[in-house]
Amino acid sequence: MCPQKIALLTDSCADLTPALAAENQIYVVPLRILCADGEYSDGVDIRNVDIYKRLRSGELPQTSLPAGETIEKILRQIVMDGYDGVIAVMLSSGLSGTYNLVRLLAEECRGMLPIKVFDSVSGSLGMGMTLLQAAEDIRGGMGWKELTERRLPQLIAGSHPYFSVDTLEYLQKGGRIGKVTATAGTLLQIKPIITFAPDGQLQSVAKVRGRNQVIDKLVALTVKSCGDHKRYNLAVANGGAPAEMETVRRKLTEALPNYDHIWEGEIDGTLSVYIGDGVLGAAVQVLD
Repeated sequence: MCPQKIALLTDSCADLTPALAAENQIYVVPLRILCADGEYSDGVDIRNVDIYKRLRSGELPQTSLPAGETIEKILRQIVMDGYDGVIAVMLSSGLSGTYNLVRLLAEECRGMLPIKVFDSVSGSLGMGMTLLQAAEDIRGGMGWKELTERRLPQLIAGSHPYFSVDTLEYLQKGGRIGKVTATAGTLLQIKPIITFAPDGQLQSVAKVRGRNQVIDKLVALTVKSCGDHKRYNLAVANGGAPAEMETVRRKLTEALPNYDHIWEGEIDGTLSVYIGDGVLGAAVQVLD
């Protein structure tokens, strides 16, 4: 029998505000961040601004998977809240073991309630868009079978996030550089535009010089990914660059004015460990 009341589960790298998560019945598992003075829970007792300060002081925090007992506690809470099925969308398995951890725990908790776990093959914008659109689909009456067999795979495959980092230093130090090639371009103000490869690792798709070109390239790549699609969602994000994010948003909506939704996000603490501040992002999610 298919679940009738469906909850959504994700991790803190989806970059959803607590209000937005609560409004859409999305439960969030915090990743752990290990600092010189102890362990913190992402989005609970440490945030991106705290990470920026630590990075600037020379500290390099480490990240860790969510605690298994934390995930189990949230699953029990979902049952207590009256849900009888869970759809989980987790941080790319190319960057983290969170997806595999939740998948294994879901198998152990199968007797508690049905759980379908998806690898977002993304982070931040891609995850957040997928969850918010899925929440709307659930409110609209879409059932478990259609959601798990058709809709979620479509949303994940149709999400195209791009972002620019101000420096590759932390990606290199944290060992998360993946397919991104580090270049000695700091003095030339060369900025890479990064997206997710099919295997969920990071890859560079363009290099531009200066922040104005970063903004224009983010918009151009997002427009190209939208192509001829008539229905789509948009999203923008920033890490320590809110004013520039507003410029991205304005230019993006001018170029793609017929969106169903546009969402904003702020980069979480976990991802900030690897990308620092000065981050801008833009994304499109095709729906047709």
